[in-house]
Amino acid sequence: MASANGKHRPPRPSIRIEATSASPEEAAAIAAALERFLVETAPAPQAAVQVNPWQRAALREGIASRMIEPSGWGPAVGR
Repeated sequence: MASANGKHRPPRPSIRIEATSASPEEAAAIAAALERFLVETAPAPQAAVQVNPWQRAALREGIASRMIEPSGWGPAVGR
């Protein structure tokens, strides 16, 4: 199963016309107008948060602060 972490989107509303007096063409026009309204009034996508390049490198390498010697040089040995 693939991860969808951070990629969730709200479900799209289902548009159904339940008025029996509308012709199929009228119902299609109403549904199209509602779809267009939903697209035009959707919130703008937000910019991704910029991660500090040093933090990104540390995360990529899998380094935690508790793995470093107190002096800051090299891995902690025997801990």
